[in-house]
Amino acid sequence: MSAPETTQYRTPLHEIHERAGAQFTDFAGWQMPVSYGSDLQEHDAVRTAAGIFDISHMAEIEVAGLHAAEFLDYALAGKLSAIAIGQAKYSLLLNESAGILDDLIVYRQDDEKFLVVANAGNHDVALAELQNRAKDFDVQVTDLSFETALIAVQGPNALEVLQATAELQAMDAATPIADLKYYRFSYATLHGAKVLVARTGYTGEDGFELYLPVALAPALWEALINAGGAFGLIPAGLAARDTLRLEAGMPLYGHELKADVLPEQVGLGKVVSLAKEGDFVGRSAAENELNPQARKLVGLSSEGRRAGRAGYQLFVGTKEIGEITSGALSPTLGHPIAMAMVDPAFQTEGTEIEIDVRGTRIPAKVVPLPFYKREKN
Repeated sequence: MSAPETTQYRTPLHEIHERAGAQFTDFAGWQMPVSYGSDLQEHDAVRTAAGIFDISHMAEIEVAGLHAAEFLDYALAGKLSAIAIGQAKYSLLLNESAGILDDLIVYRQDDEKFLVVANAGNHDVALAELQNRAKDFDVQVTDLSFETALIAVQGPNALEVLQATAELQAMDAATPIADLKYYRFSYATLHGAKVLVARTGYTGEDGFELYLPVALAPALWEALINAGGAFGLIPAGLAARDTLRLEAGMPLYGHELKADVLPEQVGLGKVVSLAKEGDFVGRSAAENELNPQARKLVGLSSEGRRAGRAGYQLFVGTKEIGEITSGALSPTLGHPIAMAMVDPAFQTEGTEIEIDVRGTRIPAKVVPLPFYKREKN
């Protein structure tokens, strides 16, 4: 299905968000809810109870055919042929220089069919790259983005919310949602239509992401909202999603990840499978040792209430030693945190640096990532 002619897209849940009082922002050409009133309340709900997100702006691309697994091993940095049916895997789309074009989640639906989920802002790049790289393989690369809705339920009560949603019926009674392990998925039905239910997320909490036809998205959203009220579920927007992923140390494309950034610089070296057989795009460059002068990603923690933001420079004395990629006042921790790319001499935990916050130097320390880890049962 081709993209709508307009360059300003709306998700199938737009009217529901309007009725809920959402404030909107443009994100990668989509009108997306940034908050429904209090992004701090939404953030806290995900950490303590449950939040529901509309992330239907994400790009969904189907890869199917006899060579699907072999093709993805060539097109992406990881060994996708090794994952089982019903399993998901985080991977990277690299360029020939091993720079990061996008980070992706790949779901293996059967022996010869995979669902590749890319970032909304990289929809065109990811689709074009996969189509171009598929020329020598017996595969079909199909854009499903504009016929697929995506709803995320995240938080410690996420499982209870899904279990209480009577309209959502598991297709395989022998594999209840509660038994799904992290980065695994199964299927349910909603009004006779298939819903892919994955135990994945971008918040640092337990949670699920549900893929379904756009026409049924309003029905699923309302069903989850109605069932989730007893478990503290509230709608959450992009502002809360950003502070949640920052606390969890999860990179965001355009901030930590860019086409001129190598996986090893941002702690993703293990995502690149140099042990897999055969060539893949970016392999030759990825096999080279990282320049010893290359900046790497670190966590920063500071006191007070003034947070460093993306683009703010870092100093030790008069020497500029790095730049913040993402930063905010952490709602969970109560103090400013940031991720930053810094020079090698200043990457050690405990190193003291200064953030230039609009002409004022704010002291900070290098700390391990992530900033926040949920307590697992």
